[in-house]
Amino acid sequence: QVQLVESGGGFVQPGGSLRLSCAASRNIFGTHVMGWYRQAPGKERELVATITSGGSTNYADSVKGRFTISRDNAKNTVYLQMNSLKPEDTAVYHCNAFLVGPGWHYWGQGTQVTVSS
Repeated sequence: QVQLVESGGGFVQPGGSLRLSCAASRNIFGTHVMGWYRQAPGKERELVATITSGGSTNYADSVKGRFTISRDNAKNTVYLQMNSLKPEDTAVYHCNAFLVGPGWHYWGQGTQVTVSS
């Protein structure tokens, strides 16, 4: 079992920055693909970024060049650095861990990001 706890969301103006954190209850980076999803009201859930056990990263086109996913193995924590934020980035952001093989998913509770002037 894995527990994920997100933090770092908040209210920012367009062009601002936030760093989201996802703390895992144990070290899982060697066996799980880590990702960030977001969902805005009335919209479908969107995969924002992923990082594999090997360190490969992928980003949605809408955030490429602005967001960076990273991890700190010593702290069992995954980060999403969000720069040049736009109102369209407003959503609840969820951390996700995917266990390769069985196909299990673990989800954090979500953290709200609001970008508005």
